[in-house]
Amino acid sequence: MRVVRCVNYGEPRELKVETADEPVPGPGEVLIAVEAAGLGYVDALFVRGTYQVKLPLPFIPGSEIAGRIEAVGEGLSGDLVGNRVMALSSRGALVEKVVLPAAMCAPVPGGMSLEAAAGFLVSYCTALYGLENCGALKQGETVLVLGAAGGVGMAAIDVAKAMGARVIAAASSEEKRAAAKAHGADMVLDYSDPDWRKALDALVEKRGVDVVYDPVGGAFSETAFRCLAPGGRHLVVGFANGEIPKLPLNLALLKRASLVGVDWGGEIRANPKANIPLMKKLAEWAAAGRIHPEPAATYPLEEAGAVLQRPLERKSVGKPVIRMDA
Repeated sequence: MRVVRCVNYGEPRELKVETADEPVPGPGEVLIAVEAAGLGYVDALFVRGTYQVKLPLPFIPGSEIAGRIEAVGEGLSGDLVGNRVMALSSRGALVEKVVLPAAMCAPVPGGMSLEAAAGFLVSYCTALYGLENCGALKQGETVLVLGAAGGVGMAAIDVAKAMGARVIAAASSEEKRAAAKAHGADMVLDYSDPDWRKALDALVEKRGVDVVYDPVGGAFSETAFRCLAPGGRHLVVGFANGEIPKLPLNLALLKRASLVGVDWGGEIRANPKANIPLMKKLAEWAAAGRIHPEPAATYPLEEAGAVLQRPLERKSVGKPVIRMDA
């Protein structure tokens, strides 16, 4: 089978397709023929070796897969063969076949494509966990999404709209702002403009925003925090800008505002059952058409390295997905 393996930390564009033996499922495991794999900014950082936690070499990049069960191990019913499933794979996503415990696999909701399912779990679960569990977002409130054109930002727009919020999408180019608007954002702004706070004040008539969804960090975070309304919540999702910001804590005091860390992965590692209601709600929303988790584009496995390079160069729009049969 074909596989993309990172053997040395470096630029993702240097990754190559290799061959490997097909895995065999053990007791309680299923063999999944991977049809699609979702990739994100963190996956690119893992390849560079610059994420806060380093993956030991060698490793297969990516963690989100969708495909069909091809075989089952001892103790499982053969009726599972052929089922469409999605899963987080600790063994990596850029591989044609993978073995995982059956308990780690979730059925793909009816009507959802495998491409959408492959890019669904991390971004959408993080968005719902962040906005609902951490941010206590209420219908009618206003959300500012930083880095809105990336896969994480697009999911946040989609989930916030499903929750009845008004969404302001911040992105750095006309192309990215148009993509965010097409994905459901009510308003957009250019946060590469040094005076973007004035533009935001005009959009909200100086009332501030209720929630900031921040996967970007850097200098943008302090400006966004200053734009919170009294009682607002600033959700710390990541640091795509590369710089971890340092906020003056008097701002939180003066605004009676909250700074909340959003670590969905850490939450489900500590409380695995906590993800069940999240997944159930998201699956229901997807089936009802309330959210729209289709990928921005699909690419063949041979282009995985180039695809992972794009978010590092701030060229990525939406959630990219690798198709194994492309």
